[in-house]
Amino acid sequence: MILTKEQLHDALVERHGADIQAKLDKACVGIAGLGGLGSNLAIFLARLGVGHLILVDFDVVDITNLNRQHYTMKDLGIPKTLALVEQLEAINPYLTYETYTERVVPSNVERLFSGCDVVVEAFDKPDQKAMLLENLLTKLPEKPVVSGSGMAGYGSANLIKTEKRFGHVYLCGDGTSDVADGLGLMAPRVAVCSAHEGTMVLRLLIGETEP
Repeated sequence: MILTKEQLHDALVERHGADIQAKLDKACVGIAGLGGLGSNLAIFLARLGVGHLILVDFDVVDITNLNRQHYTMKDLGIPKTLALVEQLEAINPYLTYETYTERVVPSNVERLFSGCDVVVEAFDKPDQKAMLLENLLTKLPEKPVVSGSGMAGYGSANLIKTEKRFGHVYLCGDGTSDVADGLGLMAPRVAVCSAHEGTMVLRLLIGETEP
């Protein structure tokens, strides 16, 4: 069964309320990194009906991704941008999905994310996280940023939280657990952190600025 744009939108309005959905309809969110955090987050935002998603990742789907990222075996070897958009369009084909299969570097941060209402940092490596945050804070200082730190291992999900840090930066995670300590990344805990990011993005888009 294929729903019309109007049918799907009416269903979102019924669940979310007309005022909130109107804000989500016109919103633009950028996601830097489409791994465990970013791929799950994109699914959440598509289900919310966020009107415009900018999806950025240079990598292809690998077997090591399947334990926690929102991909399947048929996606192996395919750029994450393309594999993810296929899933998103199956959820809501009437949103705008803008993809960039490239690495985020200081020279392209403004080009990629200047039009976003919120930017989400969803990288794995600390140096990539630091690079993006530094460039967003210096080049787009008024842009709200939602970031993840500390979701490794199998500790209690209750340790994962969302905190507002300096300026417009919101940090989701337990703040301590790290794969460098020999802790793996597992689907439930990564998804909990991604859901924290998604909830904070939602709150920002509807005008709520506190975690």
